[in-house]
Amino acid sequence: MPLKIKKKVGELYMPGIKVKDSESFDEAYRRFKKQCDRNLIVTETRARRFFEPMTEIRKKQKINARKKMLKRLYMLRRYESRL
Repeated sequence: MPLKIKKKVGELYMPGIKVKDSESFDEAYRRFKKQCDRNLIVTETRARRFFEPMTEIRKKQKINARKKMLKRLYMLRRYESRL
């Protein structure tokens, strides 16, 4: 079983893999991409691409909180209708 090498960069751990002797480049690359997806590297990079002022961050948080509340309300109403 290969060891997973992770290097701490800021708050994130960067993915890394050890290539086996019998493993082709494509297989190793596929494993590396899978690890990147699990660590949300691409998502985090896209989110940090442009500077976001605090007002934008607060606005997004407010929208997400509202969505979460509406989802809970919807699920509660669905549950109560079954009773």
